[in-house]
Order: sequence, then C-alpha cells, then structure tokens
Amino acid sequence: MEAIWECSALTKAFGPKKALNAFSASFAGGRITGLLGPNGSGKTTLMKLAAGLLTPTSGTVRVCGQTPGVETKARTAYLPDRDYLPPYLRTQDAVALFADFYTDFDAEKAKALLGELKIGPRDRVGAMSKGTREKLQLALVMSRKAKLFLLDEPIGGVDPAARDRILDTIIRNYSEDAALVISTHLIGDVETILDDVVMIENGQVRLSGEAEALRAEHGKSIDALFREGFR
Repeated sequence: MEAIWECSALTKAFGPKKALNAFSASFAGGRITGLLGPNGSGKTTLMKLAAGLLTPTSGTVRVCGQTPGVETKARTAYLPDRDYLPPYLRTQDAVALFADFYTDFDAEKAKALLGELKIGPRDRVGAMSKGTREKLQLALVMSRKAKLFLLDEPIGGVDPAARDRILDTIIRNYSEDAALVISTHLIGDVETILDDVVMIENGQVRLSGEAEALRAEHGKSIDALFREGFR
C-alpha cells in the first residue's frame, strides 16, 4: 500500500542537541510498524512531528502527502506516552469529549471497548491505576477512523497479564488501510504483531525492513537483534 507517513532528511534540534538527525523512513498503510529504540533515541520527538505538535528544524515530514497541520491532525490519532486526561473526568465524560473533538470518533465502539477492558462509565480518571488510565486512553484513540495511528509506549505502564489484551485491542481496532506505528522498548511483547521494523538510535535509522525478512536474514528474533544492537 501507499505510504501514509513519510520522513525525508528530517532533523529536529533543541539548542545544540539533535533529537533527530537526517532521519528518513516511510510508513505504509495496512502495516503495523515497530518504532524501536532506547530511551532518548528520538522516538517521541518523531511522533510529535507527525502529530503536528513540533515543527522540524530541517527536512520534511508528510502525512497523507501533506505537511502536518489542521488537515493532517484530523487524520492522525496520537497516543502520547503520558496521561493527558484531567483527573476529575469520568469515563463517560472522556468519551463525550472525544466525540465533540473528533468527527471520526465512534462513541459506540469506544463504549464497547471500554466494556471489554472492564472500565465503567462512571469510573473517575484520578482514581484509576496507571495501567487502567493507559487502557482508557488507548480505547479512545483506537475508536477513531484515522489514517495514521501513533502509539507511544502503549504497554509501558501495564502489567504483563494485561499486555496481551491491549495488543489484541490494537490489532482488532485499526482500519486496514491505516498505518499503525508503535513506539516501544518492550520488543518481546509486541514482536508477534509487527509487519515492519524501524530501529532508531541517536536520531538516525539504525536498521529497518520487514520483520519477517529481518528475522530470516539475521537468523534471530527482532528482540534479539535489538538487544544485540543496543546492549
């Protein structure tokens, strides 16, 4: 399928430090891509550029062929790596907020997902555990009909028993023609659902390709490749 998100010689500097340094990659529709790298490698900066929350220092980033802005934000569903819902909200209020804010949001789908995840409509965000808050935010994001899904560490704060349910929620609830990018350092937990891999270090691509081809070429798992490259 065609590329949904494209980066070419993308650089983002914060003062003298380059969070991204001539980064080039493309992310195709109908594919789940693992954006893999250690903390501080540039993963979150890259996602924020695609989401239109940052602007590049140089190079280009395109979502659906356009520079990030109002139109691409309407097509991009971004799950940040931190809480963003006010603690006083109840689940039903969060659903109503997304319904008001995003025209592509499916409130009934969100309610069904939240029911599967055992999150009640009157549960208050501030009283939830970190893992439950992450599941709530994930359910909201995955209930949009976006063209690009950006999930930044979606399983980082949940216990291992809940990770399979969250991954199942992800793969069952994104559009088949959309590009879904998961940023994580928990490679072993997500490897089975990845179609493609982009490994990033110091703001540059270290290794990329189809997950199955990389396993065949190197004779080891993506997790083992990552551990070997970033030990």
